[in-house]
Amino acid sequence: MNILLQNYLKTASLFDIVSANSEVDHPLCEECTDTLLDLMDQQLRLTEDEWNDYSQFLKRLEKEETSEGHEALMQELASLKEEEERLKADLVALQEEHQAVERDLKERELERERLEREEDRYWREYSRHRRDHMINEDELQSIDCQLVYAQSQLDKLKKTNVFNATFHIWHSGQGHFGTINNFRLGRLPSAPVDWSEINAAWGQTALLLTALARKMNLTFDKYRVIPYGNHSYIEVISEQKQLPLYGSGGFRFLWDTKFDAAMVAFLDCLQQFKEEVEKGDSGFCLPYRMDRGKIEDASTGNSFSVKIQFNSEEQWTKALKFLLTNLKWGLAWVSSQFAKDQID
Repeated sequence: MNILLQNYLKTASLFDIVSANSEVDHPLCEECTDTLLDLMDQQLRLTEDEWNDYSQFLKRLEKEETSEGHEALMQELASLKEEEERLKADLVALQEEHQAVERDLKERELERERLEREEDRYWREYSRHRRDHMINEDELQSIDCQLVYAQSQLDKLKKTNVFNATFHIWHSGQGHFGTINNFRLGRLPSAPVDWSEINAAWGQTALLLTALARKMNLTFDKYRVIPYGNHSYIEVISEQKQLPLYGSGGFRFLWDTKFDAAMVAFLDCLQQFKEEVEKGDSGFCLPYRMDRGKIEDASTGNSFSVKIQFNSEEQWTKALKFLLTNLKWGLAWVSSQFAKDQID
């Protein structure tokens, strides 16, 4: 019984294996078996026919194969190999070109970065130069304004007479005193002018006469006028002696011959100036004639001494007033010549 069961199981297993490798389930019945055999015979015949066709085709191909066809294939193969080698060479060249392009691209990138840095530096320098330019423009405008102002001042100065602006000769005290730059020259019992003011007036008078003589290139004979403020003096060239153009103390008790000699010498220098002007301008004349320390009033014929000795305060003050008047006329003449020189 066990043996039969084992045989049955083995048979069933075989049928399962056959069914798994076939489209038909096993075991088959007799009719199915016959039908299957018929189908397999038909399939065998078709397979044999296909084999015969392939065999005949192979024989025909073997007969048709020639040496020329083989050579053509070999040439084509060689051509393809050459083409392959050429393409490989082109590939290598393209790779090298690609690498060169990459290197060039890197170089251009570095150049771009450098140019960007240069551009930044340029704009910084441009901003700095622009700022400096604006500052310079402001300074130039300021200088132009200063130049215009300086030019206007220069034009004004050109029109200004230096002597008239520096030395103003007039009169004060109801016309009793002659003044130079508001310093009174002289004194009266009713108006005892301080000697510091008189000395300052003589300093201005000496400075004016010196300036007029220098303008005319005039050198005085025998004397040299030294303007020295309120201690001006006249130097006697031949004697190397100084005559003071200043005094001190009261008028009544002043007994100083040097001061008188200085005033007489000053009047002599003024006379030399007059004579020098007349050499170039015969029509020039002063309103008061001067001679040996005296000044004559042509309208009255009276003469007034510039000395203090044996003289009154009134006459001495009037003589000094006439002296300043003559000096003012000389100043006017030199000023007119100075103006002509500026115009020329």
